[in-house]
Amino acid sequence: MSHRSGPLLTRPIAEALLLARDAGMDEWRGSLDLGICDDDALLKPETWQWHGQRYPYPPKLKDRTIYHWDGEAFAPVARFAGALIKLVPTAWGAPTFEIDGIKMLPTSKTSPFEDARRKVALIEPRGKVVLDTCGGLGYFAACCLEAGAAHIHSFEKNAEVLWLRTLNPWSPDPDAPASGGRLQLSHADISEAITQFDEASVDALLHDPPRFGIAGELYSQAFYDQLARVLRRGGRLFHYTGSPNKLTSGRDVPREVATRLAKAGFKAQPAMDGVLATRR
Repeated sequence: MSHRSGPLLTRPIAEALLLARDAGMDEWRGSLDLGICDDDALLKPETWQWHGQRYPYPPKLKDRTIYHWDGEAFAPVARFAGALIKLVPTAWGAPTFEIDGIKMLPTSKTSPFEDARRKVALIEPRGKVVLDTCGGLGYFAACCLEAGAAHIHSFEKNAEVLWLRTLNPWSPDPDAPASGGRLQLSHADISEAITQFDEASVDALLHDPPRFGIAGELYSQAFYDQLARVLRRGGRLFHYTGSPNKLTSGRDVPREVATRLAKAGFKAQPAMDGVLATRR
């Protein structure tokens, strides 16, 4: 799914465009791609121009919302398909996304992209074949490309999340020259797709599943046995867990995960907000 081109607006950016116009400026400079780079927009009384195309000034926009040009108006980057799935701006440029208001990536202390970069570094992806089980916005995959991975197999089950990726400039485009053909993105359920991988066919694993209550099968012993089967001996796995329910019920999900991984054939230890494991 290739990326779409077009400006992305948030409420502060839209207000900055209007303030510049009302101040009599003919040109405004700023980011229209969520902080990747700054660019120029030409300002007219009724429209503004970017990359040769004219757009109307939008009405008042909502906070915590990113808008894209749908051909007729600026519309939220959000869809409802059993749940509201929405791209959400952050102070760091790289957006997060929410499902029914639940934030799916950490953003309070650091950029979700920088957070992904630190986690990817744990598996040392340079020159390796990497399996990215739950691709999300693709930040793990982007950081693997950046770090010199030889090939990334990335899977995402949710079609609406894949749609978000086509509008998010921080998400890697498998078809872009910069990816060099190294990123293979599949719309599939990894719990089923992993059975098609050969034994010891990947060098490293990244596993960032939804919460246990949403996708319990991705925390099961059977699935961890499959991860051990496809990973070569000595290969590394980073498994995001967070600490859900720790304060309310005392449940220790990282410890539970480490125990199951050990049973599957891994040596596991806590790392960041998850578990780092090595295939024995």
